[in-house]
Amino acid sequence: MPGVAIVTDSVADLPPQVAEELGITVVPLVVRFGTDVYRDGIDLNPDQFYEKLKSSKLLPLSSVPPPAAFADAYDKLAEKNEIVVISLTSKLSATYQVALQATGLMKKQRRVEVVDSRWAVMAQGFITIAAAKAAQAGASLNEVLDIAHQTIDQVDMRAGFDTLEYLERGGRIGKAQALLGSLLKVNPVIGIKDGEVQPYGRERSRSRAIDSLYNFVTSFGNVEGIAVEYATDFKEANGLLQRLRSQYPEIPIYLSRASPVIGTHTGPSLIVVSVLGNRQVGAQQ
Repeated sequence: MPGVAIVTDSVADLPPQVAEELGITVVPLVVRFGTDVYRDGIDLNPDQFYEKLKSSKLLPLSSVPPPAAFADAYDKLAEKNEIVVISLTSKLSATYQVALQATGLMKKQRRVEVVDSRWAVMAQGFITIAAAKAAQAGASLNEVLDIAHQTIDQVDMRAGFDTLEYLERGGRIGKAQALLGSLLKVNPVIGIKDGEVQPYGRERSRSRAIDSLYNFVTSFGNVEGIAVEYATDFKEANGLLQRLRSQYPEIPIYLSRASPVIGTHTGPSLIVVSVLGNRQVGAQQ
């Protein structure tokens, strides 16, 4: 019986040690500054990216991995494993379609199933982690798929910014367009719903935006996992993490860095919380 290997893309923002411990293969998306092309998190780490974002006159662009990047990953894993791929939401990226397309480029014959997570960042990451833990425990491919699909409905996220300018430029703003205009310099809070960016409010100060993220997490029941992600402000993110840890001392809380591809669409002020748990009745959706 073959095992089950888990593949995801770099937008899941998995902490590297988590991916390594769980044997998760991460396929990088691509960041472009003019004619310079970088693999997300490999050729360009977050520190280098945000420095380049500040100094470059060129706006970065992101693009999907080439199909060969997925196909090469599949072929390496297919020696001993069937494969489950957890991709970022297909409504914000063609990565899901590329991951599917790559199955036709494989040199080895092995079952590969591609799951549209309908999420991004560590909401996508939690789905990937759940699938990987099931695979490590000996679950079959169909069982891993069931767990991945169940987890899709148990995660949620919110993100705070000081501007939506980057999201607008990158064409990923979706229904959060409603927060634009005079609010470009206010602290918008967005999330993802049904795979698309949605507006969830605006705050008049950064501290109130952080409070909003904290309150979002505490609106969940049966919390099983929390992640705090940041672009450039470690101190701010760690402060939120410690605040959440005092509320949830027994729950694993991950501190993650927003990848350069995420930073391309969000800018340097991003802070994100993702939750694995159950939404409580009457809580804000």
